[in-house]
Parts: sequence; C-alpha cells; structure tokens
Amino acid sequence: MILAHGIGGRADLPLPGELVLQAGGFVVLVSFLAVGLTWRRSRFHTAVPGRPLPAAVQRLADSDRVRLGLRCLMLALLAYLLAQAFGGAPDPDDNAAPRALYVLLWVGIVPASLLFGPVWRVLNPLRALHRGLSTVLRLPPAGYRELPPALGYWPAALGLTVFVWLELVPGARADPPVVGGFMAGYAVLITAGALRYGPSWFDRADPFEAYSSLVAALSPVGRAGYPGDHHEVELRNPFRGLNAVPPAPGLVAVLAVWWGSTVFDGVSGTPWWATTSQVAAAASGIPVELIATGVLAALIALVAGSYRLATGALARELVSTLIPIAVGYTIAHYASLLLVEGPRGLAQLADPSAPALGGAPAPLLIAVIQVAAILVGHVVGVIAAHDRVVALSPTADTGTPAGTDTRADTGTPADTGTLADTATPAAAPIEGSALTESRRLADQVPLVLLMIVYTMIGLYLLVIA
Repeated sequence: MILAHGIGGRADLPLPGELVLQAGGFVVLVSFLAVGLTWRRSRFHTAVPGRPLPAAVQRLADSDRVRLGLRCLMLALLAYLLAQAFGGAPDPDDNAAPRALYVLLWVGIVPASLLFGPVWRVLNPLRALHRGLSTVLRLPPAGYRELPPALGYWPAALGLTVFVWLELVPGARADPPVVGGFMAGYAVLITAGALRYGPSWFDRADPFEAYSSLVAALSPVGRAGYPGDHHEVELRNPFRGLNAVPPAPGLVAVLAVWWGSTVFDGVSGTPWWATTSQVAAAASGIPVELIATGVLAALIALVAGSYRLATGALARELVSTLIPIAVGYTIAHYASLLLVEGPRGLAQLADPSAPALGGAPAPLLIAVIQVAAILVGHVVGVIAAHDRVVALSPTADTGTPAGTDTRADTGTPADTGTLADTATPAAAPIEGSALTESRRLADQVPLVLLMIVYTMIGLYLLVIA
C-alpha cells in the first residue's frame, strides 16, 4: 500500500496522549534547569582523546582497497536497481527500487550512521564512479576548481529538498520509473559536480552523504574531530562528536529541511490532512500536490525562521544542537516503517517479488522506541546547547578565550572514510556572544522554549494525530 512515506506504512500507537505530552515538556524543561544551574564550565569544547579500537579494526577502517571494494559493490547494486526501476515490474510492491531508496537508504541510513559513523561516505558508489571516470578520462582527481567556501551545505540542502518533496508529495512517487529517474539524476548531477570540484563536492553536495555525516556526529564510533582528521578510529563521547561539527553556510537549511519535512510527513499522514487538503483543492481549484508543496515549503521555512529567531547571533554556533532533535524524531517517526518494510526491502534485493516477512512489531516495543527517541534527542540537544553557550562565555573555565574554536583545521581531508569536509574553519568570535554569567540562562530560554515546542509537536504527531 502506497502511503505518505514513498512506500509502505507506519504504525502509530494508542498511547495516553495528554500524559505523554505533559511528560515530554516537563522532561525538557527540567533538564534545562538542571544543566543551567549546575553546568558552570564547558565539558565538550576541547578535544579529549577517546579509546582507540583494536589495530585490526584500524587497518580495516584505513584500507583504501576495502573502501573501494565496498563502493564498487554499491555501484553494481545501483546499476541493478536502475535496471529494476526501468525494466522491472511496474508494481512498486514487486520492484526492488522503491524500498531500496525510501526505506533501506533514507530510513536505514539514520540508525546505521548513529551506530557506525558516516556509513554513506564509506559506501557511496558515486565516489567509485568519480574515481573511475577520472582515471579513464584522465581528469584531475581533485577537480578543476576549488569548492567555494561560501557554498557550504547549500547544494546538499537543495538536493535534500528535492528528495523529501519526491518522497512526500507526488502521487506517483513510488512508481519504479519515477524512482529510477531520481536515482539516475542524482548520480549524474553529483558525479558531474565531483568531476569539477573534486571529492570535497561529495561532502557538501551529496544530500545522503551530508545527512549520514551529520547523524554520525552523534555516533560513539568516530575519529577525533569533524572532519577528516588523520586520527585513529576510537570510541568517543558523542557530545564531543556533536561539538566538533563545524559551522558552515547552509547547515541551518539542511537541518530545517530535515526536521520540517519529517513534521510534514507526520501531518500529511493524518485523517485531518486528507480531508482538509481535498476540501481546499476542491474550493480553490489548486491541485492537492501543489497545496502539499506549499505546506512543505512553509514548514521548512518556519523551522529555519523560528530557530534563527530563537538563537539570534548564536544561530551559526548552535545549529549542531538541532541534530539530536532531528535524529530523535526521525527514529521515532520511522521506527515501525523500518522494522516492517526493511526486511522486505533486503529480501527484494535478491528477489523483487519477495513477499512481506513476518508480522507487525510489538506495539510496546514501538512505543518505547518512539517516546524514548524524542525525549532523549531533546535532552541531548538541551545539554549540547548549554555546553556550547558556556564555552562561548568569557567566564567559562575552558582554558581558551571566548569565541575560540578548538576544533582542528586540517584543510582538505584525505579520503579516509571519516566525517569529511573541505575545511574546518575555526569559529570566529560572534558579535554579541560575550555572555555574562547572569545572562547564560536568559540567552538560552528562547531556544529551550523552541525545543519544548518541537517536543510537543513530535509527540503529538505520534500519539494523537
């Protein structure tokens, strides 16, 4: 059955809505007061070595042959899925391409990156395609031009917008030729950009790689710094990985598209939306898909605008604190979809007509995952935001002056399978960011209120809508 997620369905649960909503707001508020009154110095601003993984794991993680082999396998899989999309069964239920894109990649990339780091950077088949084309056509592997720093994450934000629109709006979004068209266009555009700008293009322009790398900032497995530091793979404090995300143009836009589209997905799956959108379309003569496009764009703009309004001059420095919130709601929103459709998607890679496997997951399990993911994500966001504000305060006991970013600037990174970026610029002092001790809590109140609103919206869409 084709629903609002591109393909498949999601089981919402009959939980005690009012109690869950009240508990959610209370947890975020109490966590803010607890860290605000007791957290006097930054704990995550400076780099602290983690625990290196065994030597065998290090060699495997650093092996160029292993990465190239995995990417070539993924490139073969991409070719197979394109063949399925354009030449396979026309019914999405009997075609491997829709579930591979909408479930295995889009939904599965979040828990995979959260557990193992930036998996799409390691597996990205377009990196193998770029390398092969550069060799065959005798083109410079580093490209012809340096990627403009001002471009930042804007290409990834644009690509992500196109994908979420495709996943959520068009009625034919799960038709195999439509899925194949997106895959082919994605491959051509991203690879063409890499031929011009080199591998750094993938870090900032590939929507799935940027998405995976941002989620991986919270992974307990990673390399020191974000990104591309030539350090060992280690077990680390996820808060340090989150703090190491470098501010960059377009990063707010990526997070706004991510969170806004997930909220729209929840809204568009409600009976209220089905009735209201049809009535509005009949009354205005505007197609439902155009109305949905406008609402999606409005929600993305609302997220971006409310965040900037809540953070003011600190918007650039605090943007990474939205990552835990987005990850938490994404896991909560798509948990049942992944558990139901993921196994079938894997089976369809071998047999496109494979039937559904097993039954629906236990409601209690889904309930625990959904509520815990949202609450933990928001609490982590509150803690990360407070620690970042404290680090920017001139009275913070961090060992560095206010506004100085201790995240390493390693220049253009080698292709090491780490969280990559074209450069890691040190954060410049923010005008007006010299926070006094008495203003620390006050300056965080708007952002915390916004987080509470996000919590209530996320829980409402899960348990009431």
